[in-house]
Amino acid sequence: MRLTSKYAAAILLAAFTGMAASAHAQEKTEITITKQPSILYLPALVMQKQGLIEKSAAQDGVKNLKVNWRSFSSGGASTDALLSDNVEIVNSGLGNLLLLWDRTKGKVKGITTNSALPLELVSRDPKIKTLKDFGPRDKIAVPTVRVSTQAILLQMAAEKEFGKDNWSKLDANTVQLGHPDAAAMLANASGEISTHFAAPPFSYKELKTVPNAHVLLRSNDIIDGGLSQSTLFTTTKFAEANPKIIKAVLAASEEAIAFIKAHPDQAVDIYREISGDQTSAAELLDMLKQPGMMDFQMAPAGSMKFAEHMSKVGILKTKPAKWTDYFMPESAGLNGS
Repeated sequence: MRLTSKYAAAILLAAFTGMAASAHAQEKTEITITKQPSILYLPALVMQKQGLIEKSAAQDGVKNLKVNWRSFSSGGASTDALLSDNVEIVNSGLGNLLLLWDRTKGKVKGITTNSALPLELVSRDPKIKTLKDFGPRDKIAVPTVRVSTQAILLQMAAEKEFGKDNWSKLDANTVQLGHPDAAAMLANASGEISTHFAAPPFSYKELKTVPNAHVLLRSNDIIDGGLSQSTLFTTTKFAEANPKIIKAVLAASEEAIAFIKAHPDQAVDIYREISGDQTSAAELLDMLKQPGMMDFQMAPAGSMKFAEHMSKVGILKTKPAKWTDYFMPESAGLNGS
C-alpha cells in the first residue's frame, strides 16, 4: 500500500521521537571523572565540592546525576582508565589528550581546558643554571616520560637550546614521578632527583623551602602566550550518548572558574580540604598573586604549537590542521589556539 505524505511524515516523526527517547534513555546517571594533584586542577575541585556538574545537568533534565571523582598521580594512569572504560572523563594534561586523539583516530576529544598556569623547571643543583649544564647523571622528574606536558615542553626547550635535531637530548635524563613524589625527592638532599619540572603549588613550595632551588625556565618561556594544561576530555562515544552531560561539564567549568576569580580565598579553602595539601591558605593565596597564577580559562592556549611539535617528532602520527580537530563540536566557540 502506498503511503500518503501525511502518513509518511507521521511515521518519520514517530521514528525520530523513538530515537530521541532511546538516546535520552542512554544518558548516564552516574559517571567518574579523574583528577590529579596540583592547584592546576582547582576548577575540578570546585566543581566537586559545589556539585556544579550535577546542578547543571539537573537543570537540563538529567536528574540525580552522581559524579565520582578519582585521583591519579599521573596522566598515563588516568588515560589508561579511560581506554578501559573505568572512567568516563579524564582531567589531565593537554599532551595526554593529543596522544589519545591520535591513537584512537579521533575517538577521544577535549571538552574544555580550565587552566593555563605556568609550569616551572626547578633545580636544587647550583651547578645547573641552563639546559646545557645537565650531565648524563642529572635526573629530571616529569609526570610521564616523553609524552607528559612537562616532557614535551622539555623537548621543545631542548630544540631551542641545542638545535632542531636535538629535541630529544634530555629525554634520557627524565624519570617518571608524580608531583608529590618528585617534590619529596627534590627536598631530599641525597635523593637522585635534583630537578623537577613542577606544577604549582609544588614549584612554589620547592622554591620557598629547598636549599639552592631555582627556576631554569617556565612554560611561558617555551610557548609564547602560555599553554593550557588541565584539560577535560572523553570519548566521542560517551559524548554522543550523553550530550547533556557534556553541556553540563562546560557550564560547570565556566562557573568554577568564575568562582575562583571572584572568591580566591574560598577556592583555596576548597583546595586544601579536598587535596589534603597542608600548605597554609596565606601561602596559597600569595602564590595565586604571582604573575600568571590566575590564568584559569576554558579556551585552549598554545595547543597547536604543542601539537605541531608532537607531530614533528613522531609522537603524533596525524597532524591536526586546527585545534578544533581534537576538541568536541560543542567546544568550537571557546576561541582557542
